[in-house]
Amino acid sequence: MTATSPSPVASGHGVAVSFQDLHRWYGSVHALDGLTIDIAPGELVALLGPSGCGKTTALRALGGLDEVDAGRILVDGRDITHVPANKRDMGIVFQAYSLFPNMTARDNVGYGLRLRGIDASTRRKRADEMLDLVGLRQQASRYPHQMSGGQQQRVALARALAIQPKVLLLDEPLSALDAKVRRQLREEIRRIQIMVGITTVFVTHDQEEALAMGDRVGVMSAGRLEQIAAPTELYDRPRTRFVAEFVGLTNRIEGVAGDDTVDLLGTRVPLLEGSAHSGRVVALVRPEALRLAPEAGTGARVLAVSFLGSLCRAQVALPSREIVVAQMSAAEATDLAPGTEVRVGVRPAPVFAIETDAT
Repeated sequence: MTATSPSPVASGHGVAVSFQDLHRWYGSVHALDGLTIDIAPGELVALLGPSGCGKTTALRALGGLDEVDAGRILVDGRDITHVPANKRDMGIVFQAYSLFPNMTARDNVGYGLRLRGIDASTRRKRADEMLDLVGLRQQASRYPHQMSGGQQQRVALARALAIQPKVLLLDEPLSALDAKVRRQLREEIRRIQIMVGITTVFVTHDQEEALAMGDRVGVMSAGRLEQIAAPTELYDRPRTRFVAEFVGLTNRIEGVAGDDTVDLLGTRVPLLEGSAHSGRVVALVRPEALRLAPEAGTGARVLAVSFLGSLCRAQVALPSREIVVAQMSAAEATDLAPGTEVRVGVRPAPVFAIETDAT
């Protein structure tokens, strides 16, 4: 996604960011192992992975809060690898709101401008514009303790944007909030990011957040980038076993592979690139790729059904004693009470398969 028009609250179009073969060691731990990513102007890239995968190290390196041992970081074509943090023109929002408790929301937002010697009248105008942007103009005179967690994080976002940074860095900004507020705020952040047109790096361990917010999602493991792609491609066409297992839910179903397909529950299913392509394999199958139909005598039985609003997930015991999870609409699940015998089929969507001895 590239910004198509400047915003009155932005310093202009987004800038390109490039990580070039970054390496970072902490003793014997290789926190960044050749990380290379090119981020387009105005794009939001979410870095996703488990704790210790290197995603926060990458963000801190971009922000100048951590050094790299090798490689280069370019912003708008300029090498900033060894530029001090206060000269990099980055806006950063952390998990902790880090607001000054003795300052109002307006003063917190204007703090970075004050450090830059901006006069009081301009600071106030700019702070009010930013509070308008995040929907908190009416709370401008409130102190942090008078605001909810979600409101405080909005103030932190407004403060980061007030200095008109070239790049916005978001380090697990929603993880301290409850589920409902997280969903609301992630939509707000995405709306604001698109409106402002600012290049953004968003670090999270939450798959739903990454897939919902990112133009592209980069999955990291042990300091390496496993895959970076648009959310739909990442989910539907994982390129490595790690991505296939880490992103979303997967069933592990045994089958026989050959000729770039695998026989699963009586259906020939295409194999994704990088899969094991011959002999007995274990296919990683998404719950929504399984189809259930009530049918006596199959030997497969529904164990439990979980209601998830408009969706349902059914746990099914196959005749082989494997337990699989199928996902469907709530309407499709009306005849799937626990104990019901069902026929289990597989949609012919491509799957990732691994060798049986690799499990």
